[in-house]
Amino acid sequence: MGKMLTRQEAWELLTRYTKTPSLQKHALAVEAVMKHFAKLNNEDVEKWGVVGLLHDLDYEQFPEEHCHKVVEIMQEEGIDDFYIHAVCSHGYGICSDVKPEHIMEKVLFTIDELTGLINALCLMRPSKSVLDLEVKSVKKKFKDKSFASGVNRQIVKDGCEMLGMSLDEVIKETIEGMKTKAEAIGLKGNL
Repeated sequence: MGKMLTRQEAWELLTRYTKTPSLQKHALAVEAVMKHFAKLNNEDVEKWGVVGLLHDLDYEQFPEEHCHKVVEIMQEEGIDDFYIHAVCSHGYGICSDVKPEHIMEKVLFTIDELTGLINALCLMRPSKSVLDLEVKSVKKKFKDKSFASGVNRQIVKDGCEMLGMSLDEVIKETIEGMKTKAEAIGLKGNL
């Protein structure tokens, strides 16, 4: 069995490979949402949070090898396969053939893209905040393919199906998770 990481160890590893503030904020947003879903599912909040923090560990430095280079990085660090499998599974069908199996992996697969869409939506709102964001506003922009066009909506839909949750439920809980770290992720806005 490899090393299980504390949140601090995960943050230090992330910031060694990820220097761009927007990518760090994305990692923090995904961490917050993962922790929220862990609580909802009576799962290990710390483990789920670490997976959220590290899911894009290789993305900034190795974008062409995303979800592949991370295996090498994490193995060199002696990190447990639990984390490696989870991180690789979020790119299933895009840049990885590692299928999300555990509920934690299915949540990560589903919410990664969704946090990006919610982030983009918040930045264009008058409040610039996630704190007053409603599900209906996200759904409206989710249907508008030209808004945040880089967000793969099909992944979110496939993830909802994997989780057995409606899109509305997943959006609601993703917003709730992001609210817990609104200031850290730059989405407290003027509220």
